Amino acid sequence: MVQQEVIAPETEEDHEPEELVEVPLVDSKVGEIPQWRLMLMRFRRSKLAVVSGIVLILIYLAAIFAPFLSPNDPAKVDQNYKFAKPSSWTWSGGPAICRTTQEIDPINITTTYKTDCNNAIPIHFFGKGFDYKVLGIIPTDRHLMTVSDGKLLIFGADSNGRDIFSRTIYGARVSMTIGLLGVAIATILGSIIGTISGYARGATDNIIQRFIEVIISIPTLPLWATMAAVLPQDMTVTKRYFVMTIILSLVAWTGLARQVRGKVMAYKSADYVAAARSAGSSHMRIITTHLLPNATSHIVAVAMLAVPATILAETALSFLGIGMLDPAISWGVLLQDASKLDVLTQYPWVLIPGLFVILAITCFQLLGDGIRDAVDPYS
Repeated sequence: MVQQEVIAPETEEDHEPEELVEVPLVDSKVGEIPQWRLMLMRFRRSKLAVVSGIVLILIYLAAIFAPFLSPNDPAKVDQNYKFAKPSSWTWSGGPAICRTTQEIDPINITTTYKTDCNNAIPIHFFGKGFDYKVLGIIPTDRHLMTVSDGKLLIFGADSNGRDIFSRTIYGARVSMTIGLLGVAIATILGSIIGTISGYARGATDNIIQRFIEVIISIPTLPLWATMAAVLPQDMTVTKRYFVMTIILSLVAWTGLARQVRGKVMAYKSADYVAAARSAGSSHMRIITTHLLPNATSHIVAVAMLAVPATILAETALSFLGIGMLDPAISWGVLLQDASKLDVLTQYPWVLIPGLFVILAITCFQLLGDGIRDAVDPYS
């Protein structure tokens, strides 16, 4: 027989009163992170993008304070320093440069320079130089580095004896800003036209897309060259700068318009757009409240990647002599001396502005990749 265990009924004495545990109230905001903070956290993961952003900030700061950083007037012609090589640095009780003397070779009819480091020229920090205005407001003549005698040439001189270092810093004002301004205009055009195309659909979308295909099918550089070549040669530097900006932006908007169109078409079929339409929202309110804000992060990433192409376009046109022209100072204008092979082999320092073009383009590309990964919700 199986013996069954008899379980006595539980009484109230067998139960001890349980202690009440206070559960702290949970803040409803815990775990919620703003979208911009998530993007910033993703962006910081890319070390190359962060470093590139810092380098670009330094370049723009150098362009803003170009007169202070320039030891010489970038527009001053001095045939005594025609194609002079970079100054040789030495130490003579402090930083100094070797004295340079120009000599003419009567046989080869070339200009050579002899350096004398025994008679060095001291470098003065925050010394006096050519007059300028800080931010165009405060007049001053103080510069970071100056010399009392001779000429401080950090990157050497060009065919007219002008300081390449000073002209490179001044050239950043045109080359680096024309890219931003041109892309800003292209971004506005692309966002508006792409939104109209994706939201209206039908015949409007068909006409816009065929027009974009016609523009894309035209080779970019010949188109830019043709538009720039028809400009009057006697235009002022300021007018030519803004006209070149508009010319460069007339083609750059097409790619962004197509991408914005695809985003708008995807968002238009979302439930929240249908709910807004059912609630009586107007088309303009739906576009400005729901469609464009959701596409903003993508627009910013695409625009950032478009800046290098605009800078390269301005440099190429100016190098070919149909973009910015002398006396304007841009990186493309500075590289015109490097177009001659005999000059390039004898005076290789005329290519230094090209290194800054490469640096700026590389930094913009890395920064654009970092921003694109940061705004990607699936990263």
